[in-house]
Amino acid sequence: MTKKIKKLAINGGPKVRTRPFDFYNTIGKEEILAVNRVLRTGVLSKFLGAWHENFYGGDQVRALESEWKKYFNVKHAVALNSATSGLIAAVGAAGIGPGDEVIVTPYSMCISATAPLFYGAVPVFADIEDEYFCLDPISIEKKITSRTKAIIVVDILGQAYDAEKINKIAKKHNLIVIEDCAQAPGGMYKGKYTGTLGDIGIYSLNYHKHIHCGEGGILVTNNDEIAERARLIRNHAEAVVGPKGTDNLINMIGYNFRMTELEAAITREQLKKLKSLVDGRINNVKYISDKLSKILFISPAKVRDNVKHVYYLQPLKFNMAIAGVHRDIFIDAVKAELMPIKKREAEGVWMNYGFRPLYLLPMFQNKICYGSSGYPFVSSLYNKNQDYSKGLCPVAERLHGEELFYHDYIKPCMTKKDLDDVVKSFYKVAENINELKNG
Repeated sequence: MTKKIKKLAINGGPKVRTRPFDFYNTIGKEEILAVNRVLRTGVLSKFLGAWHENFYGGDQVRALESEWKKYFNVKHAVALNSATSGLIAAVGAAGIGPGDEVIVTPYSMCISATAPLFYGAVPVFADIEDEYFCLDPISIEKKITSRTKAIIVVDILGQAYDAEKINKIAKKHNLIVIEDCAQAPGGMYKGKYTGTLGDIGIYSLNYHKHIHCGEGGILVTNNDEIAERARLIRNHAEAVVGPKGTDNLINMIGYNFRMTELEAAITREQLKKLKSLVDGRINNVKYISDKLSKILFISPAKVRDNVKHVYYLQPLKFNMAIAGVHRDIFIDAVKAELMPIKKREAEGVWMNYGFRPLYLLPMFQNKICYGSSGYPFVSSLYNKNQDYSKGLCPVAERLHGEELFYHDYIKPCMTKKDLDDVVKSFYKVAENINELKNG
């Protein structure tokens, strides 16, 4: 009896792709020249943690903030050393404190949910939308209590949150909306930029985002008081409020969240490239989506009406009932056909199954954060037993466990050959799926 030859790479067959994909590098001669200009001045940072003309930073930081607010048509922009710092500063600037609740998403990077903890507030998880993966307005409204002070929404994977419905809920209950726009710079919602849809917006300049300076972030707002409080938190507030004459001392303990002149100079050049880099992602996603349209058990994630999705990653949904195999088995087989990205080889093939719901992190399961007593989940100011048990957000759990997956092979540096190799990998596994069903 002749042994059947296995075709899939996961079973020992040949790969579709044998060469690593090119590294996504948006840094060019413009950034190098900008950095060299700063280096020649010898001034790599100009911040002083005291009430002084340099409290607000140096020339590059101030120029970046001016250019950012002009680009996104917003009144204030505050440059920081990360989007994580931006979210922490936003919660503090909003006056949130011990005993308060903040509604958060279970489906994002962890700081989107943990930022309230820095001020002793308790995160309350609402579920996400089945089609768009952002916070579900219906679930949000069910979670609001007399303790709720804010909602942290996330423009997940490049998709804008449902600003019309969620902002209306926030206004009804007098809540602050903090928009985590780390994954969606340059996106649009009904003609308005993502990041500017809520009361406070946060952008990321981390090295694997649309544009970057290595590490960095920008906070934006149209509220004068919130902007100034964010600047104080950025730069040792407690040392400044006295000489400055600040009366509202709530959350006025500061950090060193300051951006350097080098990072600001790089970001100024990167901002000029944002539109073309976003357009490159959109075109690549469309190409892959069109090519995959004949695979009946894979479908591109939907885009909200009147939204420009900017695709931090490309999300797709998997139908196990049609495929006849579990999503994870299929995707592992697709990954085996591909290669990693250069300089990111240790990360493997960048295709994943979705964020594990954040309330399943040990911090929430054990309700241990500061010290061993359970604060802020348990305190004299908070006598509720907040539920973080499995099953809390069924849509998020189902998407993570069964349906949603996404990949990183959509960057503007991808060639048509690169995109075709990604598509061929999906088709090869789909056409030989019986190898997976039969083990």
